[in-house]
Amino acid sequence: MSTVAELIRAQADNQNPGLLFEDQSWTYAQFAQACAQRAAFLLDQPRNGPFHVGLLLDNEPEYLMWLGACALAGATLVGVNPTRRGGDLARDIRHTECRLLISNDNYWEELQSLDLGGAHCLNTDSQSYCEGLSNFEGASLPDVNVSPKDMFCLIFTSGTTGAPKACICSHGRITANVQLVIDDQGLTSDDVTYISMPLFHSNALMTGVLPSLGAGVPIALRRKFSASGFLPDIRRFGATYFCYVGKPLAYVLATPEQADDADNTLRRGMGNEAAHADLKEFERRFACRLLDAYGSTEGGVATVRNRDTPAGSLGLAMTSGMKVMNPATMTECERARLDERGRLLNADQAIGELVNTEGVPAFEGYWKNDEANAKRTRGGVIWMGDRGYRDADGYFYFVGRDGDGMRVDGENIGTSQVEQVLVRHPDVVIAAVYAVPDPVLGDRVMAALQLREGAEFDAGTFAAFLRAQDDFGSKWMPSFFRIAAALPLTQTSKVIKHPLRQEKWRCADPIWWQPHKSAPWSLLTAANIEQWEREFIERGRGDVLAFT
Repeated sequence: MSTVAELIRAQADNQNPGLLFEDQSWTYAQFAQACAQRAAFLLDQPRNGPFHVGLLLDNEPEYLMWLGACALAGATLVGVNPTRRGGDLARDIRHTECRLLISNDNYWEELQSLDLGGAHCLNTDSQSYCEGLSNFEGASLPDVNVSPKDMFCLIFTSGTTGAPKACICSHGRITANVQLVIDDQGLTSDDVTYISMPLFHSNALMTGVLPSLGAGVPIALRRKFSASGFLPDIRRFGATYFCYVGKPLAYVLATPEQADDADNTLRRGMGNEAAHADLKEFERRFACRLLDAYGSTEGGVATVRNRDTPAGSLGLAMTSGMKVMNPATMTECERARLDERGRLLNADQAIGELVNTEGVPAFEGYWKNDEANAKRTRGGVIWMGDRGYRDADGYFYFVGRDGDGMRVDGENIGTSQVEQVLVRHPDVVIAAVYAVPDPVLGDRVMAALQLREGAEFDAGTFAAFLRAQDDFGSKWMPSFFRIAAALPLTQTSKVIKHPLRQEKWRCADPIWWQPHKSAPWSLLTAANIEQWEREFIERGRGDVLAFT
């Protein structure tokens, strides 16, 4: 099957369970009918411009039914990120030229005050929506020719150097990936897939929803991820397979271990960015096999871990052209030399940008972003914007993001956006935001602040101010506030962040910190630093303290 529409059509007569949500369930046949009903609604709407449909919803049945409707009708699904707010949220909707936006009461009030570029909004919680949809009850699968080359969806990716880019994903590329996951995981109708990762991300779509649809696997959907709810959900739905990203895996492991944790139906899981120690511990505790990989929504490079993968490594390349290259010289970097403890000895020569020298023809690009497309494919090479190195055995290692950005809880965050909010506070003269490493995975947000003379800083009060800003992203909150008498500046008054990143939390300035979201804010002490850095070593991430 070469289109998502074909995946749905193949399930139209399937009377087995297809979708499970809270106390509700649909057979696959009922699900296909719900998709057809919404597709008929779509095709009845006036069309002016691109046939783009935005979904601003949590993980709920309406999301998947509208996903199916878009596929059947030949429309392009736009997964709108609900952690974006205010003007940023409006920009994403306008940029992708959504003609229809499907949302609900959770986001309706905020949408009313935004410039959405003429997008017509539907509230799935409203009576008018139900009445309008009822006119198409019982609709047949639409007679629409959908090609593998047609655009199935736009998925927002990295926003580390400005506004997020909308990655183009065709039906053909998506379904090719679907088949790989089905074959690799051995998915059959005897499985049940559990999905709590957000549906606007490629992880949930490409490793969860669509492979399950293609194999006729029931999909158990949770509205939002919950660490404490994970195992009860697995048992409740009888889930055998799940998809994940690294941080949620760590959150599940942070719940108190019980003697019967392994008494569950899980057999396997697939995801990305999990810490090596967490993979081993999760497999031990919950008695299931995990396949962890590295890749990107736009394609180009991919790695997969195996049983022999060294701790901290991304694994071996799945694409023959994957290399580490010096972007200045356009040449391949030296292979890494590691000491007996796995520490990198030739960082200057070995660290470069992860690339694919053979993947440009398959790159489908970003929606209306010629500059980003050219940067990504310069010199006939796909440049991923990720820094890393490769050892003598071919294993790849991730070092960090190229440019001024960070990755927090699986989300790419641009520092300038956060800084723009910090400087609104009347006591802040200059703010510099930058990434520092997290002991489990990815980055933490750190902010260095230069305050007005005589101002006193209270981290809890300042954090409350940030949360009150209507455009402050839910994952933007710094874990560290460094209060500096003066910040290093260029002659044009731009903050020089490199020394700040190098110093991290080891400096003479007072630092307020919050080790985890529920902890109280406090001043960082030498004892705190010692304990914090010990956690990096215990989790096998001590090396990131040396060169991030």
